[in-house]
Amino acid sequence: MEPRVLVPLVLLAAVAAVPLALPASTLLLTLALAKGLAVLGIVVLLRAGQVSFGHALYFAAGAYVVAFLARAQQGGSAVLLVFAGVMAALLVGLVVGLFVVRYRYIFFGMLNLAFSMVLYSILEKFFFITGGSDGLRVPRPTILGIAMDRFVYENTLFYVTLVLAVLAAWLVHRYFRSPLGEALRALKSNETRLEYVGLSARGVLLVAYVISAGLAGLGGVLLALVQGHVTPELSYWVRSGEFVFIAILGGAASVAGPFVGAIVYELVRAYASAFAADVWQMILGGFLLVIILFASRGLVGLYDDLGKRVAPNRAVTGRRRPT
Repeated sequence: MEPRVLVPLVLLAAVAAVPLALPASTLLLTLALAKGLAVLGIVVLLRAGQVSFGHALYFAAGAYVVAFLARAQQGGSAVLLVFAGVMAALLVGLVVGLFVVRYRYIFFGMLNLAFSMVLYSILEKFFFITGGSDGLRVPRPTILGIAMDRFVYENTLFYVTLVLAVLAAWLVHRYFRSPLGEALRALKSNETRLEYVGLSARGVLLVAYVISAGLAGLGGVLLALVQGHVTPELSYWVRSGEFVFIAILGGAASVAGPFVGAIVYELVRAYASAFAADVWQMILGGFLLVIILFASRGLVGLYDDLGKRVAPNRAVTGRRRPT
């Protein structure tokens, strides 16, 4: 098996073994994978040359729908909560998308930011419904009708999140290879030519936007379920910036980049804040600067570049004959 295939499989197996080998890191990785789903939505838009600085809107929308429904049902079913949260994010994404897909580049990004901050203000001000800055507690739901204690529940959610992350990455990969996905490349390079072949640029971008909103909503749903608490901070602009930060860190050219970037980001932040509480933001900033300067395509791009350098050397070595 080729190293480029073997290494990702080994890394996936290593992540899957975390609850057994390092139980204390299970929650951290679950949160990282949930954020990775939201970042995957950012990558979908980057495929079209657009960047959203307000995708925390859908992250928070999915999380708060889960919180409201779980509180109303004193827990309820996790499957139904996931479905409701994602559908809510898709619906909000469709409504907002019909407006924002008319714009491009900085206008597109800033309009998304504006919508996100509107939701943040609503969540902050309507404290008698949303709990204000204190947020809402999310009662623990049942999974397939089974009530679980905290340890089993967190481990189960970890594997559910891992499966959903792999499935979402595969589906987005297939989407990128579809005619609609290829149209995103055309939208990025030459929108006029896309219109000439009979495709609506707004329609192509709207489909991508709704998909990205659903992915962000799914990430918010899973975060709410595993964290058991939601706050307006989920829709704040800093969260949206964090998603863009992770997309750059992991690499936007691959569906694996968002998850690699999210895991590395959470690990660096956790250990930096633990051992350098006063300067951990500076450490993260320096880490991103190194990536931008020496690996502009992110961590996954760096891995691909190293693989391409090693492969020719092996090919040359294999062609040499002993004298």
